[in-house]
Amino acid sequence: MTNGKGFTETGLARLHEVLARHVDSGKIPGLVALVGRGGRTHVEAIGTMRHDGGAPMRRDTIFRMASTTKPVAVSAAMVLLDECRLRLDDPIDRWLPELADRRVLKRPDGPLDETVPAFRPIDVRDVLTSTLGLGLDMTARTAPMMGAIFERGVYGQADGWILPGPDPDEWLRRLSTLPLMYQPGERWLYNLGDDLLGVLVARVTGRPFEEFLRERIFEPLGMGDTGFHVPAEKLDRFPPLYAPHPETGEFHVEDPAEGGHHSTPPAFASGGGGLDSTVDDYHAYFRMLLDGGVHGGERVLSGPAVELMTTNRLTPGQQAARDAWANGIAHLSYGTGRHGGWGFGMTVRVHRTDYAPLGQFGWDGGAGTTVYADPANDLVGVLCTQVGMSTPDSARVIHDFWTTVYQAIDD
Repeated sequence: MTNGKGFTETGLARLHEVLARHVDSGKIPGLVALVGRGGRTHVEAIGTMRHDGGAPMRRDTIFRMASTTKPVAVSAAMVLLDECRLRLDDPIDRWLPELADRRVLKRPDGPLDETVPAFRPIDVRDVLTSTLGLGLDMTARTAPMMGAIFERGVYGQADGWILPGPDPDEWLRRLSTLPLMYQPGERWLYNLGDDLLGVLVARVTGRPFEEFLRERIFEPLGMGDTGFHVPAEKLDRFPPLYAPHPETGEFHVEDPAEGGHHSTPPAFASGGGGLDSTVDDYHAYFRMLLDGGVHGGERVLSGPAVELMTTNRLTPGQQAARDAWANGIAHLSYGTGRHGGWGFGMTVRVHRTDYAPLGQFGWDGGAGTTVYADPANDLVGVLCTQVGMSTPDSARVIHDFWTTVYQAIDD
């Protein structure tokens, strides 16, 4: 029996049962999940905003999207590519002169003063594909470069809040004091390129990154609850972020709703992990991607731009490094992220490692979020919790969500 929305009634009941089991365990205070095929959606809002009870989760609860920011933030650059204000092979030196004339470490785990010249400038394509030669390599935490990234304030604590703190110009100045870890285009590295992209967009447009994103993406898509902070009048819809103790599971507030990192506009709008949003806003965005860049009859991005973003852009060598990274942190990410490919700002599945087919695109977030679209099944799924991945609990909800969603599909 189906409900006319492309999911079986029994499958949706099973989805509710599996998600409710995680909440009933006491390890996930609450969650909101959305699954959609075509223009039809099914939503589950289960549990409470706080671990000790209080207000229930609602469909319009606002969550820290963490690294699921990346697939959305990259759209600003796609607008500029569509308008020929950026080109994929343009060196970024024109807009980001701080990163001209780079030096590159002789060995990625070697001393910072043992370098060679970069064989070419960093280009826009390198930044979009996270192959610019700089990134966060959690498989090499003891390397001098990783220590320097945190010591010089490019990012916050290595085991805590990994978001840029200073304003974009100061952040870029700090970044410019470091050599590259690899030659431009040589290797895929996580996260830093997504933050650099926001600085690049702001320099090209002469406008704040969030302002440009809002005008060109959020407003056309009706994403009224998406931004880099949560205004005071919406804080009642914003739960605290918990980082449970890795051994005891005791709930620790990593970021409070009021007075936390997201309660005021940040100095740096992080394209790598700074957005707050709702399941419906994210569904609108990923639905637009599945519809080839069109929303409500209006074109937001060109079809070719969407195809570039959502298909694998890595060379075989870059792909091997990406796979090695995912395998190397499987114990830290509890198996999330083992999909293979990378487009622009998001993973693209090139390995059949679980229930999802090849071609699925999206990403997961360390604050307990996941969002993917699947062209083969015309499917979008979004799941948000308020539990970070200091324990495997939110990652397990994510895995079980997708396992159950794929069993609920009915054609």
